[in-house]
Amino acid sequence: MDERLTQLLEEAKQVVTNGGAVPGSEIDQLVEEILRSRPVGRALPGQPLSGVYQAIFERAQAHLHEVVVDALTRYNATRQSVREWAIALQTQALKQVLDDTQLKQLALEAQRHLPQSVERQHALAQLVAAIKLAGRLVRPHRGMFSPSFYELLYDEAVNRTLVYICCAIDNYDPERGDKKFMNWVNFRLERVMIDCRREFNGRETTELPNLNDLDNLNPPDEVEDSPAQLLREYIEQDVDQTFQQAHIRDRPDANFRLIAIERLNDKSWEDISALLGIKIPTLSSFFQRCCQKFAPKFQEHLFS
Repeated sequence: MDERLTQLLEEAKQVVTNGGAVPGSEIDQLVEEILRSRPVGRALPGQPLSGVYQAIFERAQAHLHEVVVDALTRYNATRQSVREWAIALQTQALKQVLDDTQLKQLALEAQRHLPQSVERQHALAQLVAAIKLAGRLVRPHRGMFSPSFYELLYDEAVNRTLVYICCAIDNYDPERGDKKFMNWVNFRLERVMIDCRREFNGRETTELPNLNDLDNLNPPDEVEDSPAQLLREYIEQDVDQTFQQAHIRDRPDANFRLIAIERLNDKSWEDISALLGIKIPTLSSFFQRCCQKFAPKFQEHLFS
């Protein structure tokens, strides 16, 4: 994809730069290549593009024709790869055309086919991808939790909602209420968010530990299941050796597992520096990068 894109981009850019005229076939080929990897507006393999899939593709194609010449003149290869440039344009085009009408048509396309059929599964996959791309999902109850904890709840609620949409697509009635598809989706999302909130409230917590600043956690005390104790056990066990394999270059002994345990044992950076013979800035920088990298694993372990 990259080689072909680069070739087409350079050909179209040269025509625009040298001639000042809008190229014809060059732009057509470039737009076609940009949309080749699109996640939405695709037919089943071996079938011609038609119906709502064709409508989405043609609208995205038209949008790209409007913006691609300007994007060509602003493209800087030192700041952005050709793949990144193409994906950004593709995403922008699809987000622009995926309005409620197109989402509704994808839902109706899924309803047209029998459950478990290849056609329905394809339509549902396209619908889920379109919902994610369209950027029309609401974000209810944001002020009730810390940002990190809210994102954890929200991701769970969105996943549950999308599963529900796929399982209950036949329940969608385009003639009911104000007939907007995303209102049906968002109504469900708000209900699921409340359910998730109740589940987590039952655990009496609305805040995640500061996982990006793990060395500020107090040493584990005698209280069972404290965040520090749970993290310590998780890091010590290191079942798949992920934490031990993350180490400072050429120093397997200076790994994240060892440093994290030392910090949870209330050892100072000076102590760890003397132990390993590595300067404090190097140790601290490595440790913070690892905390950010492993934050999703910590969250999953603490709240699974």
